[in-house]
Amino acid sequence: MTPARTFACLSVFLLAACGADPAPEPVEQIIVRQPDTPPAAIAAAAVATAAPTSALIAEGKAAFANCSVCHAVAKGAPHGAGPNLFGIVGKPAGQAAGFAYSDALKTSGIIWTAAELDSFIAGPATKIPGTTMMAGPMADAAKRQAVIAFLESSDAS
Repeated sequence: MTPARTFACLSVFLLAACGADPAPEPVEQIIVRQPDTPPAAIAAAAVATAAPTSALIAEGKAAFANCSVCHAVAKGAPHGAGPNLFGIVGKPAGQAAGFAYSDALKTSGIIWTAAELDSFIAGPATKIPGTTMMAGPMADAAKRQAVIAFLESSDAS
């Protein structure tokens, strides 16, 4: 190749390169950090969203045997010394037809969520002073969670 021809090819190559887009610059990443969430809140959220296992429900059914002295938990079953608890989760406290609730429970304004049930079972008279529920506190948190899982389940019949 002659020097003139080499120079011409090189010139065309360089001119073609001049019109090319420059190499892309690095992309900047923006990371948004959320405030630290306390471990207890994370655990509570996990419990609230996790579906209960069949083992937990079975454990709750066994633990509920103590409660069944006063409470039925079957659709259409009559009330006993305590109201029938079938379908209680999500319902307002003290409102089941045909049961004579204490004024304290009827006017509590509580909706029976898992958290409200846990608090009540942990200490009925502490949660609702004036309740006529005869049972004392259930101190074992794991046992309370199992009973609540049983009440929430379709096996609670």
